[in-house]
Amino acid sequence: MDKATRFRLEARPRIPDSLERLHELANDLFYSWDHGVRNLFARIDQPLWQKVEHNPKLFLRRVAQERLDEASQDRAFLAEYRRVLSNYDAYCESEPVPEVTEYLDPDKYRVAYFCAEFGLHESFPIYSGGLGILAGDHCKAASDLGLPFVAVGLLYQQGYFIQSIDAQGHQIARYQSHTSDELPITPVMQDGAVLKVSVPFPGRMLTARVWQARIGHIRLYLLDSHTEENTAEDRELTLQLYGGDENTRIQQEMLLGIGGTRVLDALGIEPTAWHINEGHAAFQILERCRQTMGKHDLPFEAAFEAVAASTLFTTHTPVPAGHDIFPKGLVEHALSPYLEQSGLNFDQIFALGSKDGGESFNMTSLGLRGSRFHNGVSRIHGGVASVMEGDIWPQIPAAENPIGYITNGVHVPTFLAPEWASLFDIQSPTWRSELRDPEYWDFIDQIPDYHYWSVHKALKQQMGEFVVEQLRRQHERNGTGHSVTERMTRQLVSPDKDTLIIGFARRFATYKRATLIFSDLDRLERMLTDPERPAILIFAGKAHPRDNPGQHLIKVIHDLSMRPALMGHVLLLEDYDQAMARYLVSGVDVWLNNPEYPKEASGTSGEKAALNGALNLSVLDGWWGKATTARTAGPSHPGTPGSIRNSATLRSPATFWTCWNSKSSRSTTIGPPRATPKAG
Repeated sequence: MDKATRFRLEARPRIPDSLERLHELANDLFYSWDHGVRNLFARIDQPLWQKVEHNPKLFLRRVAQERLDEASQDRAFLAEYRRVLSNYDAYCESEPVPEVTEYLDPDKYRVAYFCAEFGLHESFPIYSGGLGILAGDHCKAASDLGLPFVAVGLLYQQGYFIQSIDAQGHQIARYQSHTSDELPITPVMQDGAVLKVSVPFPGRMLTARVWQARIGHIRLYLLDSHTEENTAEDRELTLQLYGGDENTRIQQEMLLGIGGTRVLDALGIEPTAWHINEGHAAFQILERCRQTMGKHDLPFEAAFEAVAASTLFTTHTPVPAGHDIFPKGLVEHALSPYLEQSGLNFDQIFALGSKDGGESFNMTSLGLRGSRFHNGVSRIHGGVASVMEGDIWPQIPAAENPIGYITNGVHVPTFLAPEWASLFDIQSPTWRSELRDPEYWDFIDQIPDYHYWSVHKALKQQMGEFVVEQLRRQHERNGTGHSVTERMTRQLVSPDKDTLIIGFARRFATYKRATLIFSDLDRLERMLTDPERPAILIFAGKAHPRDNPGQHLIKVIHDLSMRPALMGHVLLLEDYDQAMARYLVSGVDVWLNNPEYPKEASGTSGEKAALNGALNLSVLDGWWGKATTARTAGPSHPGTPGSIRNSATLRSPATFWTCWNSKSSRSTTIGPPRATPKAG
């Protein structure tokens, strides 16, 4: 008897007609910053919403039919559903802010924004850390402003790794594939077929299909090599973010830069400004030169100048390892088919990426030479980058070269806890449209302190419950005894204690010095375990799977957390993501930041914590150069701490920056700045 063919069947619920627009809400990343949309899904089935990790599309695939039917008959739910849709429709129909239309005619101007990762929401895992979160916030802010803006990236089937920490403190990396029907994307169609673009690779043409993600008013286009035209090896090119070897990396960056530029050309989109967010996408410069040469019959030198004049390049890290540098032989091999088809000269191209005349190709050098606008991501980092990249302009002193800075910010609606938003709604309902006006925020001083403290206490309790649940799952999987788990969480579940909580959550890169606070362990132990004023340190973050020193930091903290004297006072959470970040930045009393100066480019997690009323304990690096007034001994030149001037840095109605209140001679932040812990 022949074996029967096995099929996988999935029974999906039918969305009632009265709730049909749930599909529309699930396919717009507007939900990533709108609490009302997310709460709507959670009201239907809270346990499932948590189980699917706040993924609306996956939720609609798995929710029970009876839950949907009940919701369709629930008058209170339908009223909330209509309210959410009304807000969503009003947002979609809103016009650009006046400053945009004053300077940018959407019919004439458009910004193209290229980045290797986009951190929009935990349900869309195509990001790893700060670069991606910033790119996601750029997209959200562009949507809020109504900018003529389009973004381009890669669609990774497995994204970045999922982290677990075993009973011995070792980081375990695992990957999970995501299908298109569980992500907030749709295929880009052209002439009745899915749009595809091709890029010449050694010995073959690589084909990528194109997806789009809707982010309010804007679109993010994503290239995906997992197509039937490609070999099995090429299909895995977009499998993982920052995975594989340097050969994989250079091919990914060719696909992003060259292929992404061809996507916009195929769609008839003609940007007037091109933003290369870090060096991963710098190969777009070559493709744009090729297109400009062909369209306008120009020599390479003229085309290159035309391309550079409309290009902005942002560099994000003062750490050398954060810049992609490839051997000359690899670059020549990878680019040779493309250059042959394009008529470009390899030696000429290689010179654009050469650093100090060496035999390696630096993507940051290509980005800087191929652009006429350049910036770091904080005042301090702008100075550091000027020195690091000074060889691009050898005749100009570093302090005078054209690398400037724009201090990174964060998207307010994404990271401001809804409890704070509700308090602001009561005190001043128009606050969302006043984020650019520092004087407007004087209204905060009129809010009684007890309102601040009650909100902070509620958020701190929510965070505590979240952390307890995370630790219990962690320890249960690792086989940790129940008594150990109880001891580990006892400080968080004691209602009679107001324990000071200090948070440290970011990438476990060595320069961020996660273990610095343990330098004087005996003193720290006395402070944390003071019976009258106890304190807790919460750590979270990932180390790259090939970063052994970073993984060692995780093990050190794990081992310290299991010491009897520190148990319950040092906590280590696994699999840090945006959902965890929202709990931590809104619930901790103090946000700890102690990188090795001046290696913190911006450090926006501190801005998110400040936005939610937490105190920042930080070295004067990154964004603190714009937020704090300080006078430090030593020369005052780019890249060194000097006299930091008072300055207001509010720029966008959707972006948080810190401003200086010169009238009262104190640092103030947009958000509740005054909640001060009673203990510790």
